[in-house]
Amino acid sequence: MSVPRLQLAHITKRYPAVVANSDVSLTVQPGETHAVLGENGAGKSTLMKIIYGSVKPDEGSVMFNGQPVHIRNPQEARALGISMVFQHFSLFDTLTVAENVWLGLDKSLTLNQVTHSITAKAQEYGLDVDPSRPVHTLSVGERQRVEIIRALLTSPKLLILDEPTSVLTPQAVEKLFVVLKQLASEGCSILYISHKLHEIRELCTACTVLRGGKVTGVADPRRESNASLSRLMIGAEPPQLEHHARTPGEVVLRVHDLALAREDQFGHDLDHISFDVRAGEVVGIAGVSGNGQRELLFALSGEDRRAAADMIQVAGKPAGRLGPAQRRHLGLHFVPEERLGRGAVPSLGLAHNLLLTRTDSVARSGWISPRKLRAQAADIIKRFNVKAGGPDAAARSLSGGNLQKFIVGREIDANPKLLIVSQPTWGVDVGAAAQIRGEILALRDAGCAVLVVSEELDELFEISDRLHVIAKGRLSPSVDRARATVTQIGEWMSGLWVVKPLREQAPSALTPTLSQREREEGKNA
Repeated sequence: MSVPRLQLAHITKRYPAVVANSDVSLTVQPGETHAVLGENGAGKSTLMKIIYGSVKPDEGSVMFNGQPVHIRNPQEARALGISMVFQHFSLFDTLTVAENVWLGLDKSLTLNQVTHSITAKAQEYGLDVDPSRPVHTLSVGERQRVEIIRALLTSPKLLILDEPTSVLTPQAVEKLFVVLKQLASEGCSILYISHKLHEIRELCTACTVLRGGKVTGVADPRRESNASLSRLMIGAEPPQLEHHARTPGEVVLRVHDLALAREDQFGHDLDHISFDVRAGEVVGIAGVSGNGQRELLFALSGEDRRAAADMIQVAGKPAGRLGPAQRRHLGLHFVPEERLGRGAVPSLGLAHNLLLTRTDSVARSGWISPRKLRAQAADIIKRFNVKAGGPDAAARSLSGGNLQKFIVGREIDANPKLLIVSQPTWGVDVGAAAQIRGEILALRDAGCAVLVVSEELDELFEISDRLHVIAKGRLSPSVDRARATVTQIGEWMSGLWVVKPLREQAPSALTPTLSQREREEGKNA
């Protein structure tokens, strides 16, 4: 037997409100791709941060390549050959991609050398990244690519990946898996956290299951099914969603000929986008991250008010010039892709974070009822099974998946007429993802109009009635979910859609038969 690459023995980490890890032991061999499974709040990310030196354990020991080590900070971890891609990114917004990557590399390298290395690595692995872009202009998916490339540039002996594919397209995931399998064949050990069980089964050769901060099982995922892994992880199989066909009602959101110039040089112009979302339907928008989703969502939420009033209509009212609060009065509620900073204020408690979009507990006189506010937060925590230290727990104290459940729950609980949600189940475990998707479908069945922007194609196919694709600021015609295929949507993500004249149209995998309304939308696309 070879010397293990990593050995954790009896690791325990306590916080005031929770024991994140309790007597955890884990062994990873050289060249092994080892999954760490567990529901949100199970202690996975805390354990990875202990290995990387971001968090110090209260008890237990760590051995690396057979030697006992005390990793005090990430710099010492990188010196040992440990790299990590965080679920919540550790990037400086005001610096460029190249400057961010340079911070974690050998200081003997020049910025110009790092820039060339990023470009070469991005081309080698098919990860589209511009080294000169400031990080604040990047979408979530683009930031994730930066984190992955930064880790790969260190030539790690142990690579820790925390939800690395959560906002990557299927094509990008395939390319990443080729890279990871190549790294493993060269002796690099990989610790892999993901809630996508099919990825675990395809990529990993071993897995350790955590529940409530404790190890509850060890398995070979290649010999397991999605159902058996779910039972190991959450104690049950996720409930099956029921997607009932129904006739949509009146148009609630109408976007007509929306054309906006990008506000920064790295964004995308919105190129005459037109589409409708009706009461009682879910419309999905797929696309590779950084193709105009950010610009479209800013325009729809009211953060960008440059559109002409009639370009965006909510419940029949011109809304292009209205701000977010005014649009909420029309029934529009919005879940952004960035949890911390836009979806929630990190330092505020969950109850006070309700005030960002909810005014139920504010009297006409302007006084806030703390009792009512806490009661509302407690109801959301209970309904969406959010693991938190109560209504007053700071947003930043929650795991990524639990914070996502709270933010989505906050907006669903408002009973919106129109819900716009970006990446609804990013980093959420299989049970919670099924719950969130079920709540979205329940809203739809109750007559709410729902627009979902996601890079998770399986999710879009599961909950959408119709699908669009956004590519380079252009929107494809819509296609009914029942007639769409993953291959077709994947092609459209590259901008490869064609709206043929009616006499030339024939049903096929790439060019679906379009309704009259869809052909009209296609002309505008």
